[in-house]
Amino acid sequence: MKHYTTLITGLLLLMMGVTSCNQNSYSAKRKEEDKLIADFIQRQKINVIYEEPEDTPWGEKDYLKVPGYDDLYFHLDDPGDDSYTVKEGNKILVRYIRYTLNVVADTSRYMTTNEQAYATEFAYGIDYTTAPVGWHVAVKYMKHSGASCKIICPSKQGLDAEKSSVTPYGYDMQIKIPRY
Repeated sequence: MKHYTTLITGLLLLMMGVTSCNQNSYSAKRKEEDKLIADFIQRQKINVIYEEPEDTPWGEKDYLKVPGYDDLYFHLDDPGDDSYTVKEGNKILVRYIRYTLNVVADTSRYMTTNEQAYATEFAYGIDYTTAPVGWHVAVKYMKHSGASCKIICPSKQGLDAEKSSVTPYGYDMQIKIPRY
């Protein structure tokens, strides 16, 4: 009986050690992600602003640090057609280029829909399986069909695969809202 107690105690200690290593590992990955985003902002000479500009176009290097979303940054390139405003539940068609924030990959495309026949489609404010939280937030600021933007999206506001790998991405996005 004493042998089993020792064995069970050993297994419990091993499991606690693995759990604490995993927590430290995730914490370390999050710190690395924060450093990578800060380094990208510095290398790109991005001007971080804390209030949405009223005038368009925005300054070329002005990125809004989105309130309420850690390390999510938004830049409006083109405000689009203000005759049609995005509403919750609208079908949104997105063309995008996704890239890593690493020094080597700043200008290389990681994933894009620009060469595909069809854009990525999701329901704004509803569908968080097809589109990451960061995209929904970006659409909120884009406001109109035809708008385009750039975002820096940390893993917490990314797709599930990005969350588990703690990988931040940059996106160049353009949206369309089909009218039926």
